Amino acid sequence: MAKIIYTHTDEAPLLATYSFLPVIEAYASTAGVEVETRDISLAGRIIAQFGDRLSETQRIDDALAELGALADEPDANIIKLPNISASTPQLKAAIKELQEQGYDLPDYPESPATEEERDARARYDTVKGSAVNPVLRQGNSDRRAPAAVKNYARTNPHSMGAWSADSRTNVATMGADDFFSNESSVVIEGDDQLTIRHVATDGSTTVLKEAFGVLDQEVVDASVLRAAALDEFLAAQVQRAKDEGILFSVHLKATMMKVSDPIIFGHVVKVFFADVFERFGDDLAAAGLSPSDGLASIFTGLKELPNGAEIRAAFDAAIADGPELAMVDSDNGVTNLHVPSDVIIDASMPAMIRTSGQMWGPDGGQADALAVIPDSSYAGVYQAVIEDCRAHGAFDPTTMGSVPNVGLMAQKAEEYGSHDKTFEIASAGTVQVVDGSGAVLLEHEVQPGDIWRACQTKDVPIRDWVKLAVTRARASGAPAVFWLDESRAHDANLIAKVKRYLPEHDTDGLTIEILPPAEATKYSIERLRKGEDTISVTGNVLRDYNTDLFPILELGTSAKMLSIVPLINGGGLFETGAGGSAPKHVQQLVKENYLRWDSLGEFFALAASFEHLATTAGNARAQILADTLDRATGTFLQENRSPGRKLGTIDNRGSHFYLALYWAEELAQQSEDAELAAAFADVASTLRADEQTIVDELLAVQGSPADIGGYFRPSGDKATAVMRPSSTLNGVLDTLSV
Repeated sequence: MAKIIYTHTDEAPLLATYSFLPVIEAYASTAGVEVETRDISLAGRIIAQFGDRLSETQRIDDALAELGALADEPDANIIKLPNISASTPQLKAAIKELQEQGYDLPDYPESPATEEERDARARYDTVKGSAVNPVLRQGNSDRRAPAAVKNYARTNPHSMGAWSADSRTNVATMGADDFFSNESSVVIEGDDQLTIRHVATDGSTTVLKEAFGVLDQEVVDASVLRAAALDEFLAAQVQRAKDEGILFSVHLKATMMKVSDPIIFGHVVKVFFADVFERFGDDLAAAGLSPSDGLASIFTGLKELPNGAEIRAAFDAAIADGPELAMVDSDNGVTNLHVPSDVIIDASMPAMIRTSGQMWGPDGGQADALAVIPDSSYAGVYQAVIEDCRAHGAFDPTTMGSVPNVGLMAQKAEEYGSHDKTFEIASAGTVQVVDGSGAVLLEHEVQPGDIWRACQTKDVPIRDWVKLAVTRARASGAPAVFWLDESRAHDANLIAKVKRYLPEHDTDGLTIEILPPAEATKYSIERLRKGEDTISVTGNVLRDYNTDLFPILELGTSAKMLSIVPLINGGGLFETGAGGSAPKHVQQLVKENYLRWDSLGEFFALAASFEHLATTAGNARAQILADTLDRATGTFLQENRSPGRKLGTIDNRGSHFYLALYWAEELAQQSEDAELAAAFADVASTLRADEQTIVDELLAVQGSPADIGGYFRPSGDKATAVMRPSSTLNGVLDTLSV
C-alpha cells in the first residue's frame, strides 16, 4: 500500500492535526493510500531520549531518527508541519510539564558537573534548537506562493502600514570582527577526517571536536565573532537608540542557531544592563540566572533570592534610564529582551517592515526602531528593504510580484549545520581545523568569550541546488539570482562551484545572475514593485529569511507557501509553512476554544504529496486526489473560508469542514474515475445538506475554556474531543469507503 507520513509536531499545527488528519485519512483511503503519523514534537523528542528512565507505557521510538533514515529512501513521502525549535527556556518548560505528567526526566543541567549530568545535558542538546530540520531536509528547498494564494492576495489585499520618508528606523550591524568579516573557507580535496582543536597561549591543546568526516569537494568554513568587539558595538547601539529617541530591539535566531545566538542574546542583556551586572552579576551567576535565558527567566529567579527585590529594582531603573525597549507584549510588560525565542529575526523583521518600519513600544503605541543585527552576513538585506520603503512607500499587495526561493539546505548545509562545531572560547589561544595528516586548514586567534564556529556544505547538495535553480527558472521564466558575495570566503567558493556546474544545464534564454545579498535584494524589490517575479537562489539561512520576508509582504503571512523539498535520493518532503504565530493561537484556544491557525499550508503540501505519490507509485487515484484538492483549495480561498479573527466566525475546525466539503464536491464531479465519483457523491451531498448543522456544532463550543491536557504534550483524547466537536461531520467521515 502507498504511504504518506504525516508528522505530529507542536502547538497550533499539532492541534489542527487532530481536526484535519481524520479528513486526510478518510479521503486518502479511497486511493489505497495509508497515512501514518510520527511524533517529532519537542516533547516526543525529549521522551525518546530518555527511554531508559521511563516505564514501558511511557517509552516511544525515536521517530526523528526513523524519518531521517526514511528521507534517504526513494519512496519517502513525508508531510512535515512546523515544530518548536527549542530555545533553552522552551526546553526547560517542556521538561517541567512532562515531569508534572509523571515522566521521570532529569532537570536540564545548566553547568553539568557529574557524569550523569553531562549525559543528561548531551541528550537534551540533541533536542534543542533546530534538531528536526537538518535531519529531514535531505534535499534542497523549492518554496513559492501558489497561484491561488497569490491571486487571492491581489484581490483581497492584507493591510500594510504607511511608510514615512522621515522614518528613523534602521538596521545596525557590526561589519567588523564578526562572523562575516572573519570567515575563512577551504574546499576539501579527497575524503578526510577533520578535528577542531584549541591551542592555548601556553601551548596546551584541547580537542573541541573529535574527528568528523568530510567528503571530496566539500566546502568547510570557520569564523569567529569577537566578544570584546560585540560588547563595544552593543554599547554604542544602546546609546544610539537613546540619543535618537527610538526603540532598541535585537533580532537573532536563538532557536535555529542554538549555540551562538543565545550567547549573543546574553551579551545584549548584559550590555543593556551593564550597571546591574556590575553590581549583582556574582549574585545572579551563583543563582544560575543567565542573561542568555532572558529577563523573564531572571525575574522569575529573583523571587527566590534574599536581595531579589533590590536587584529587580535595579533592572527596572535601568529600563527607565535606557532607550525605550521594543515590546513583545506591551500590556504585560514583555520586552524584546525577555525571552530569546520571542523575537526571531525572520519573523520580527518582516513584521516591522510591513507595519511601516515600526515596532510596539512600552506605551502600547508603535514607534521607529533600531534593529540590532550583530553579524553583518545578511543584515544588509533588511536595510535595503527599509531604505526602499522609506523612498517609495509600502509595497502594494495588489500589484507586487513575487520572490520564490530555491534554498541550499540539504545534508545540514551551511550555518544551520554548525551547532556541533560552535564554541564559546574559554581561554586565549588559537582555534584550528586540522586534517587527517595534522595539517592546519583553517585557524583563528581567539580570546576568552569569543564565539567560534565551523560549518560544512557538501558538494552533492551544491550541485543539486544549481540544478534546481535552473529547473525553476526554466519552468517559471523568471530570472534566477544567486545571492552570493564574492568578498565573503564561503560565498567565493560557492561562486566558483556555481560557475562550474551551470554549464551542465541548458541555460539558453534564461537570466541567471550572481549578486551580493544587499544588491540582490535591491534588484529583486525593484522588479517586485513592477509586478515581476525573481527567484532568489540562496544559502540555508537566507532561505529561511527570504521565505518569511517576501511572503509576509506579498501575502501577509509565510504560512501559505508551497514548500517542496525534492529529496536527493528521489523521495519527497512537503513542508507546510512557518509556525511563528503558533504559541498565541494555543493560548487563545485554551482561553476561549477558538483556534485561528490557518491550515492552508497543509492543504498545499498534501496536494503536492499526493501528486508525488501518483508519479512515484503510479497511483492514478492519488493524482485525482491531488488535482481535486487543488481545485477545492481554490474554491476555499474564493469563498474566504480561512479562520476568522473573532469568536462567532469559523475557526480552524470550520475551515477543515469547508475544505472537506469542496474537495468532496470536486471528487464527485470529476470524470476520470466513476467509482470514486460515485462514492463521493453521497459524501458531498450529505455534507452540503448538513452544512448548517455542522457549522452550528462547531460554533457552539466557542467562548469557554478548552482543556487539552498540556501545552507541549496535550492529551490525545482531550485534544481530539476539543478539535472534533461536530458529531455530524465525524459521522460522515466514518462512513467514507470505496
